[in-house]
Amino acid sequence: MKYCYECSAELKEKYLEGEGMIPYCEKCGCFRFPFFSTAVSMIVHDPQRERILLIQQYGKRSNILVAGYVNKGECAEDAVRREVLEETGLKVTSLSYNRSEYFARSNTLMLNFTCTVDSEDLSGVSASEIDKAQWFSIEDARREIRPDSLAQRFLEDYIKTREEKQSKE
Repeated sequence: MKYCYECSAELKEKYLEGEGMIPYCEKCGCFRFPFFSTAVSMIVHDPQRERILLIQQYGKRSNILVAGYVNKGECAEDAVRREVLEETGLKVTSLSYNRSEYFARSNTLMLNFTCTVDSEDLSGVSASEIDKAQWFSIEDARREIRPDSLAQRFLEDYIKTREEKQSKE
């Protein structure tokens, strides 16, 4: 961010105790913390929690996780429910937070969740948002997810955590 979002004056870096160097507007006399988008991505499980839904979008042939932006005034959990319903027609019956990662390419904080849906029926998939949706076993999802992607990192972390929990039981 180079300019103040209130007065358009050029911002200068200024030290703020406990924060470090932060953009500062000398005209307004205010620190201007950077803006970024917030989005959710979901590891969507079938009702039996045996398979994971992967999708293809925007004419690309690679498989990714269901994801979408958090709307203004919306909590992340509601965004998960809304995005899954909008894109797949499926209703989330349970969800849990996994972890987050900043995605620099789109200046977005991605919040990853695991959720279970009410059905395996993909007839409600939105053709305007998704090119293809398919259920995969957990191991097949691991092989089919777009390599070297944020979706792959989220899925691998989830699988690793799941395997660790199962080995302790």
